[in-house]
Amino acid sequence: MIEKFDFLISGAGIVGTAISMQLRNKFPEAKILVIDKEKTPGAHGSGRNSGVLHAGFYYTPDSLKAKFTREGNEFLADYCETKKLRINKCGKLVVARDEEDLAQMDVLFERGKINKVDIHEIDASEAKKLEPLAKTYKKALYSPKTYSVDPVEVLISLQKEAEISKIIFRYSEKFLNFRNGLVETDQGKYDVGHFINASGLQADLIARKFGFSKNYEVLPFKGLYLYSDELPSPFRMHIYPVPDLRNPFLGVHVTMTVDGKAKLGPTAIPGFWRENYNYFESFSLPEFLNITMKQLNLFFTANFPFRELALEEIKKHSKHYMVKKAGDLAEEIRYEKFTKWGKPGIRAQLVDTVEKKLVSDFLIEGDSKSTHILNAVSPAFTGSFPFAGYAVGKMQI
Repeated sequence: MIEKFDFLISGAGIVGTAISMQLRNKFPEAKILVIDKEKTPGAHGSGRNSGVLHAGFYYTPDSLKAKFTREGNEFLADYCETKKLRINKCGKLVVARDEEDLAQMDVLFERGKINKVDIHEIDASEAKKLEPLAKTYKKALYSPKTYSVDPVEVLISLQKEAEISKIIFRYSEKFLNFRNGLVETDQGKYDVGHFINASGLQADLIARKFGFSKNYEVLPFKGLYLYSDELPSPFRMHIYPVPDLRNPFLGVHVTMTVDGKAKLGPTAIPGFWRENYNYFESFSLPEFLNITMKQLNLFFTANFPFRELALEEIKKHSKHYMVKKAGDLAEEIRYEKFTKWGKPGIRAQLVDTVEKKLVSDFLIEGDSKSTHILNAVSPAFTGSFPFAGYAVGKMQI
């Protein structure tokens, strides 16, 4: 039997869930189905991210990331408080090491002001009052509205709310193909008015079944954090370095968890297959060969500092090196306190295969039959709800 739905969403992460809820707001009577190939919520990006609700000052003012991060932060912070979900309103310092960092810090501060983010430029003595363990050169940026949550707790709560509005979630169901006007999964076939691809690490592969993502491919980057079990933590807030604005990664930082512990990281180690979490888990030989060749190509021909990035990230396999990098940001970073690697996450970073560069912003492609979310990387969790509203507005339906 072929079931019929107005909308079918592949991917039950935060973006897929938010899109389903925004569709329900716009189409109260629509039949909406969300499928996911995993058994439980948050198996990939939405459950393996840092848990940080970003404030929105990193992103260029013309970007979708800038447009949706501040609003998304406010939405999820309010949601957590309304639903009595855990939230750590710890705030964040961005610290400098030298004069070069100060110049880049000025860029971030200007972006923050243009993006209407609550951000403050403070001197080193003020930074010490806020976070006595922070190290900074001359000045720092203070972001009072950078928080931490439990992303899986948030996702499960949202899905329960979605189900109350008669959105259907089916786990352990994998998208296979779009053929003869029907969506095919490993559980059956569906007649669908509009298909939405919010499949994270698999998004580019699924998009190609519909004729999209022709010049884009996901390149996985593995993120690992080194945890301390110390409670109470000696740290009061997140402490971040001034990032290299040539790439989308924020560098090794001290991150506060929702329960008040500290962790160091993350890495951004190039992965060898899409779900390269642990050893040979989910190993795919075709993916390994394809991604390895892509990485070698980028190593020599990329229009961004991929070689420098890859060589630096390999060093972060060492706990000693990770602790040393974090020690540039704060006192009390000692090897004996940070000993346990956390659950790895993989960033589904999109690469423009023609321009040979990383795609920096969220990207949507589609037509009257389908919509594809192709670069839902950080801060996609934070910006998920306003971004989902934007995606629904862009759909050709």
